[in-house]
Amino acid sequence: MENPNVLKEWFHHVDSNNAGSINASQLKNALAVGNLNFPLTVVQQMIRMYDFDKNGTMDFEEFVALNKFLLKVQNAFSQLDRGNGFLTPEDVHQALVKLGFSLDSPAFFTVCESFDQNKMGMVRLDAFISLCIFVQSARNLFNSFDATKQGRVTLDFNQFVYCTANCRI
Repeated sequence: MENPNVLKEWFHHVDSNNAGSINASQLKNALAVGNLNFPLTVVQQMIRMYDFDKNGTMDFEEFVALNKFLLKVQNAFSQLDRGNGFLTPEDVHQALVKLGFSLDSPAFFTVCESFDQNKMGMVRLDAFISLCIFVQSARNLFNSFDATKQGRVTLDFNQFVYCTANCRI
């Protein structure tokens, strides 16, 4: 959905209690209507990524930002999906590069394997979106520790625990 009026209408439909924001359960149910079935933990991570005011819910502007990210991810998937509904690990790597993610081989294969739900070398759209949510969240968290923007950080144990707790999906 790219049309702002359609997005606004959809958002108001999902915001069933007219609070001006939606919670993770509401977003999860709305995504499921579009055939995107995510565990609640992934939807909560989506909200954390775009919850700019840190209130635990998603207002319309935050929803628009999430929608933009999801469209970009879906587009990258569609460009490499050969009509079979999944990407191979090679396709996933290509799609991640198109999205601006650069992972070395060990990191890539570890992440790819953990999101290949059936362990058959095939990543479906919802799993690919979950993978991208994870990698983007990890990047955001890493950048918060990379004060010099040199691509390296030094963490003490407490910071490491904080990172692992904030990147889990």
